[in-house]
Amino acid sequence: MSKRFWQTKPLSEMNVVEWESLCDGCAKCCLQKLEDEDNGDLHYTRVACRHLDETNCRCSAYEQRRQVPHCVLLTAADVTEFGWLPSTCAYRLVAEGKPLPEWHHLISGSRETIHAAGRSVKGRVLSEEYVHPDGLEEHIVHWVG
Repeated sequence: MSKRFWQTKPLSEMNVVEWESLCDGCAKCCLQKLEDEDNGDLHYTRVACRHLDETNCRCSAYEQRRQVPHCVLLTAADVTEFGWLPSTCAYRLVAEGKPLPEWHHLISGSRETIHAAGRSVKGRVLSEEYVHPDGLEEHIVHWVG
């Protein structure tokens, strides 16, 4: 079997379509995260950006995301800083030279397999609109990946 683009191209050489297609749609990057000041550990919360459309795990303001406070635009130039992304994130996996999981849509052929595998935030988050910023610690989660 011939190799696929993410197996042969570094992230920095991918075109926009290839880059965008790597996103698995987990939406974990859209969650509020807390960093432990003592040891630097990162903790995900179940509190999602107000622009996350939870039904399909996509940003409802994707084209305007540069105007959204605290939204991080992922680029190949930032590959060395991808450690905050979930361990199953395709951008992180490709950057680390690891294979994509079987539930990734580029492997399975369906954008629904990530949800069926329980690897997305679908059905498990609250919008930041309903959570006071001082109460984020109450919403720390420990999901696989």
